[in-house]
Amino acid sequence: MIIRILGEGQFDVPDDALDRLNGLDDAVESSVDAGDEGAFAGALAALLDGVRDSAVPHEPGTLDTSDLILPHAGATLEEVRDLLSGDGLIPG
Repeated sequence: MIIRILGEGQFDVPDDALDRLNGLDDAVESSVDAGDEGAFAGALAALLDGVRDSAVPHEPGTLDTSDLILPHAGATLEEVRDLLSGDGLIPG
C-alpha cells in the first residue's frame, strides 16, 4: 500500500503493518471526536511515526497514485476532522 504523508512524500507500507496502523488511526479518530487537542497531537504523531517506522520511502520521481493520504504533522484537529470518513484516515 502506498501512503502519502502530506508535505513529506509517499511510503510503501507492508500489509502486515495495517492492523497496527488502524489501531493508531482509531486513537486519532477518538481524539477528534472528543475534541481533545492534547490527545489528538500525540495520536497523530504516533500514527505518522507508525507509517514512517513500518514503511520504506516510495521511489522518488514516480507518478504512482497514493492509496491513502494522511495529514501533515502540524495539521490541526479541525483540518483532520474535515478529512475523516466513517472509517478514520485509514479504512479498515
